[in-house]
Amino acid sequence: MKRVLLGLATIALAVAVPLPAIAAQHPGHGGRTPDNLRELSQKTKVFIGSAVDVTALADESDYRRTLNREFTHITAENAMKWESVEPERGRFTWEGADAVVRNAMRNDQKVRGHTLVWHNQIPAWLTAGVADGSIDAAELRGILRDHIFKEVGRYRGKIRAWDVVNEVVDDEGNMRQTIWLEKLGPGYIADAFRWAHQADPHAKLYINDYNIEWNAAKIATTLNIVKDLKAKRVPIHGVGFQGHLGIQYDYPADFPSVMKQFTDLGLEAAITEADVRMVLPVTPEKLATQADYYKRMLTTCADNRRCVEFTVWGYTDRHSWVPGWFTGEGAACVFDENLAPKPAYNALLTVR
Repeated sequence: MKRVLLGLATIALAVAVPLPAIAAQHPGHGGRTPDNLRELSQKTKVFIGSAVDVTALADESDYRRTLNREFTHITAENAMKWESVEPERGRFTWEGADAVVRNAMRNDQKVRGHTLVWHNQIPAWLTAGVADGSIDAAELRGILRDHIFKEVGRYRGKIRAWDVVNEVVDDEGNMRQTIWLEKLGPGYIADAFRWAHQADPHAKLYINDYNIEWNAAKIATTLNIVKDLKAKRVPIHGVGFQGHLGIQYDYPADFPSVMKQFTDLGLEAAITEADVRMVLPVTPEKLATQADYYKRMLTTCADNRRCVEFTVWGYTDRHSWVPGWFTGEGAACVFDENLAPKPAYNALLTVR
């Protein structure tokens, strides 16, 4: 994910916008194509969400209006990550996260909390303390527990689902070597879920990762983690498929069967961070391929009765993380820089 330094002394309150009529007033929407993504969400019974750039949420009225018109679910892109909420030990900065939750409450949106335990975007005071030995394993476990209780507890009853652990398996299918695994052992995963459940018993708790749409080694290891957690009666409720795709690669055609392997274990599923990047420049042909990839992802979710959410990782190319991470690539979102809908947006509206 892109890193954003959130120097937010104040956050403007998000402006509520009129919402489309509720689904009961549009029974099944007949056979017509929905007018927007919020209406599509009502039709498919899948939350349609976006990651939120909190600076844009505060400063850009057109960004805010489009977000609240289109989406029924939102995720703080960076504002709930540990380095954002506790940049210095014991000094908390909740303004950005609070703004996202406040916006959701005003605009009939659910919220995904992202993320409690990750190997990136950890505050420097924590990584430095582990590196120099001033924070030992026992203290680290206590710090992690306190972090989960403090953050989940702050938003108790306001978050539909939390990404409890994020990217715990590497690309070769091994447990990712992180400070958590190295200092606490693999049991940190079960601990994190148990603590999150204690802090908010009603939130859905997820394991979240990239490339588990297609990477066989990662899929196998993640399935084993889930099976082990369930065997130990650890409260895990869902699996998040990030869905970061590129049109220069084949679409993961086995994704529906992969998702079913997880939902057959009793988990709900979500596509949590969808985007479809391309090598620039943009062409009509590339946009058409991108649209097909987006539609196939949402169709996979809509066709699985346990898939409840389809969230894009930023809805506009104006604020996409992709160009800063993938040299020469971009245009990954469903709206362009001017907030005009792209072919991918229109393709999503045709999902049944």
